[in-house]
Amino acid sequence: MSLRPAWLTFRRYAAATTGMTLTLFALGVYTAATGSGLACEAQWPLCSDQLIPALTINPDFIEWFHRVWAMVTGFLIIGLAGWTWTGDRDRRTRLAATLAVMILPLQITVGAITVTVGGLVPGGYTVSTHAAHLIVALTIFTLLGLATIWGGSRGSPRLLRAAIGVATVGIVASAVFSRAVPFVTYAPVAQGGFYVTGLAGHLGLVATIAYATEAVRTGYAGISRSTARTVRLLAAGSMAALVGTLLLGRDLVLYTAFWEQVNLAALGVAAALAVGAVVALRGSDRSEPASEPIGGD
Repeated sequence: MSLRPAWLTFRRYAAATTGMTLTLFALGVYTAATGSGLACEAQWPLCSDQLIPALTINPDFIEWFHRVWAMVTGFLIIGLAGWTWTGDRDRRTRLAATLAVMILPLQITVGAITVTVGGLVPGGYTVSTHAAHLIVALTIFTLLGLATIWGGSRGSPRLLRAAIGVATVGIVASAVFSRAVPFVTYAPVAQGGFYVTGLAGHLGLVATIAYATEAVRTGYAGISRSTARTVRLLAAGSMAALVGTLLLGRDLVLYTAFWEQVNLAALGVAAALAVGAVVALRGSDRSEPASEPIGGD
């Protein structure tokens, strides 16, 4: 008899782990934006010679809390990969979760380097380490999203439409917090909001590409393969542009007027292509309802 409660399904666990990772991403951005990554006297894993600093809102606590959240999330990711090997998950789900665990030590190492400016790795708090930390985190987040999508039931037209809807809303919402659009001051809280909404949009695009690919391979009722290919192509382009805005959301370049225009253009392209995918799917609703026979890509 299994000790696992009936409500704890693989997909729910995977979704919770992905959500924890999204929150960790935003916490990391907030920590860096407040300068708290330089707290704890540049020590790791200790924080100002303590295992647990004073539990008040200060740079030491912010950095320490980010580390604790990262530790818990790391164990959840390991647990997810373990579940794929002990259960009856398919090969691609197992591969996605296992790859996330395999690159997790790299993320931990880069994170440790980032906050040890005066420690074992002088100069660790640099643009290159920030970029590596961001890119590896995004890779892990994407892999977890795929494990969640693939680890559930088969896709459907409803899930495909929901995925591109989430992507579009996430991208548009991220524009409210983006440094390219002067709606709000790009302060630490706004930066966290930008990454929460932007990553939600990214996850929606990942799901869109996954479900559209399934529609191309096996066929979805009411969605032709040509429509599915179009949606997949538009979602892939939107994702590339959105990732560009996520990278420009950090101080990885000297943010001149030129880069502001590039950022704004990338955000516009991401939104336009996502909306284009929505329109393509709606157009399929008004066209022939039957999908093409199964076979071929």
